[in-house]
This record gives sequence, C-alpha cells and structure tokens, in this order.
Amino acid sequence: MNRFRKFLTTGLGLGYAPFAPGTFGSAGAVGVFALTVWIAPKPICVIGVMALVAIFFSVVCVRLGPFTEKAFGKKDPSQCTADEWAGQAVAMLGLPIVGCGAWITCWAGFAAFRLFDITKPPPVRQLEKLPQGWGVLVDDLAAGVYANIVAQVILRLWLAG
Repeated sequence: MNRFRKFLTTGLGLGYAPFAPGTFGSAGAVGVFALTVWIAPKPICVIGVMALVAIFFSVVCVRLGPFTEKAFGKKDPSQCTADEWAGQAVAMLGLPIVGCGAWITCWAGFAAFRLFDITKPPPVRQLEKLPQGWGVLVDDLAAGVYANIVAQVILRLWLAG
C-alpha cells in the first residue's frame, strides 16, 4: 500500500526523476493534455480530462500529504509531484488548441506554469504556509491560474494575428 501511495504522490513516479522532478511532473500533465487532444480533440473532452486530472491529483496531494511528509522526511519533498500535476492541469484548462497537434498550446501552457511555479509571485509563495498537504497543493493551483491567464492571452493573440 505504501508503494502505491508513493506512486500516486510522486505523480506516477515522475517525482523520482534525477533532476528537476517538478518539471517532469508538469510534463506528465501536459502529456495527458496532448494525448487527449489527439484522441478526443473536442474542447469539452479536453477540458473534462484536465479537470479530472486537477481534481484527482489535488485529492491525492491533500489526502496523502501527511503520509508524503513522513515517507520522505520533510515538508513538500521534491519527489512529491502530485501538486505539479494538479497545477499544470489547471494551467491547461480551456486553452485554445493552436498549432499542429496542439504543440504551441502545450509549450505555452507548460512554460507559463513552470515560470509561475518557480518564481512564485504574490500570493503564491504565501500559500505554501498552509498546513499539511494544502500548502503543498494550493501554491501550485494558484500558479496554474496565473499561467492559464497568461497562456490564454498569448494563444488568443496568436490566433488573432
């Protein structure tokens, strides 16, 4: 059971990447986005899948937060990438599909999320102080909202141009 919980909190194992595990976790969520666009490109399908990813990994992060801290021996361990999955999924919600196979959309959403997740502009950094799994999760969700807004503007300007 502990192996399965670690598998979930590490974002399906991507948190074990030898470097930049948060970036790998984010890439996993973008991969789900790209796969969904390829399989079921209707916007409602893509939005639905990304909403489910955000909700699922949010629940994992909060419910397994205490376990994760104990298992890895610190608050918000780098191996825990469930929060990146959730935040990146929020960043991808409702983005217009731009470019062949949505690659431009994927890169815009990914780059914007990584920027806000790393720089943590106010109030994102302050949200990390919330207790247990909430502090681990909510800062990434806020970074996802910021990223979504920026990516929406960039992609819609791209489409208009």
